[in-house]
This record gives sequence, structure tokens and C-alpha cells, in this order.
Amino acid sequence: MQIRYGYRIELVSQQELPLLTMLDVHPSRHHDVIRQDDMMAVSLADPRFPVPVERYRDQFGNICRRLVAPAGGIRLSSAGLLHDSGEPDPFNPSAQEVRPSELPDEALIYLLGSRYCETDKLGDRAWELFGPIPPGWQRVQAVVDFVHNHLTFGYAYARNTRTAAEAFEERIGVCRDFAHLAVTLCRCLNIPARYCNGYLGDIRVPKDPAPMDFNAWMEVFLSGRWYTFDARHNARRIGRIVIARGRDATDVAMLNSFGGHSLQHFEVTTEEVEEANAAMIVTKDRVGWRAERAAAL
Repeated sequence: MQIRYGYRIELVSQQELPLLTMLDVHPSRHHDVIRQDDMMAVSLADPRFPVPVERYRDQFGNICRRLVAPAGGIRLSSAGLLHDSGEPDPFNPSAQEVRPSELPDEALIYLLGSRYCETDKLGDRAWELFGPIPPGWQRVQAVVDFVHNHLTFGYAYARNTRTAAEAFEERIGVCRDFAHLAVTLCRCLNIPARYCNGYLGDIRVPKDPAPMDFNAWMEVFLSGRWYTFDARHNARRIGRIVIARGRDATDVAMLNSFGGHSLQHFEVTTEEVEEANAAMIVTKDRVGWRAERAAAL
């Protein structure tokens, strides 16, 4: 199957605004990309000319971009096309935990506490709740089941300072809170867990009436590899596209700004397309890109 994905974000500011973004598809999916999701950045005051953008990779291997929005504001947009197997998230109930002493070096950081994942506050509760459960896939799934049932989802509950321990006590949150709590409980149980965000469309599931948004989930290290678990939906989903991975939301913030601004427009697209339509989309986008470049010149 093929998935069309992208975004359009408009920020209004009265002065120049330095920005860091993390909105590109993760390099681990680049071999699936049919049409690259290059960011277009233009001034809201004068959209004829592009804003210069630099690109680099952070310490976790995520693709980042840095730019300076001109006074008046900026529009960031992207549209990509990606091949996907159409298979749901991998399922392996025989996957086993790996002892901390035998973990690869790069997995050790995902056992430690972090800004939103306070392992020191939830360690005792984690072992009380999940210690008696057989280690491995079954224990991780028990964590996911607990978080899914323990928290009530609602966009009105969003708070960017809420930690895992606070979500545990308040019993409310959005997808990042579900992911933070599940990640923290797994780390308390000596299971490496990392925070992920990206695209997750309503592909072959009932359509969510809420506007499309980016999503957060986690990956855990079992039997020598990383597996996807989603405490928010608690289901094996199709068409998940990773943008970034890290210790928690601090590491994978999609937008960091260094100055005052307001959000004028936010739109995310993730949808399955027929291959015949996908070919038309690629052709249309190439023509549109040439027209925009010609206008700028």
C-alpha cells in the first residue's frame, strides 16, 4: 500500500523567530519513501521567496532542521508519499526480556529516568503491579493494558508539563501522556523503552472525527530488537510512520521556538491512496514544485 502524508503549519510572530523542527520521516523509513517530504518554508508576509533551511541529525539519529522565521510569520509545509507493507505492528508473544548486563550499549540510556519519565517515583508501584507477571512480551502487554485503562484520553486534558507520575495520579491525558507512563513503567521493570512520535492515520480502522494530528507511542527492547506498543490505542495498527525517537517528548519535540509567536494554522495529513492515484499525486506535485520555483525566480 501507499500512504500520503504531510503537514502545514503557520506561525505568526512580530519579530524574527529562530526555529528548530523535527518533522521529517525518520531515516529508518527512507528506503520506503517514493516522494521525499522536503520541507517548504515561506514567509507569510511575502510567500514568493523561500526561507533558508539547514538540516542536521541529532544524537538519536533524528533529522532536524533549523531556520529563522522572518518578522510577520512563516508557513512550514511538506507532502510525501511512502510505500508501506500494509501489515500491522509486529506481534511476537514469545519475545523475552534481556538482562541489563547483556543489553547493547545503545539501549542502556532507555533504562534511565528522564524529564517526563520519573522512574524514581514509580519504581515501587511498577513492581507491585507487574512483578508477578511473567517477564517478556506478556509483562509489557500488561503494562500497556494498564495504562490504556488507567488513563482517560481527551484533547482538553493536554498539558505540556505533565509527567508520567502526574499522569498516573491524575488519570487523564493525551497520547504523549499514555506513551510517557508506559515508557516509565517499562523502564522501572528493567525493560528498555523509548518514546516515538510520527504519523498514524485512520487506515483500515473507524475514522476518528477529531482533526488529524501527530501521534506518540513507544518501542521496547525484547529478544534483541525493538517492538512497537501503543498504550493510547492498545491495538496493532497499520501505516505507522516514525518521525523521531528519544527518551521522552523533550528529545523529539516537533517544534522548538526561541521567541514569542502564535499558532495560526495546524494541519496534518495521513491517508492511504490507490497506486494509480499515487502516480497522479507525484506528477501533480512535480509540476507544482516547478511552478513555485519559477514564480520565486
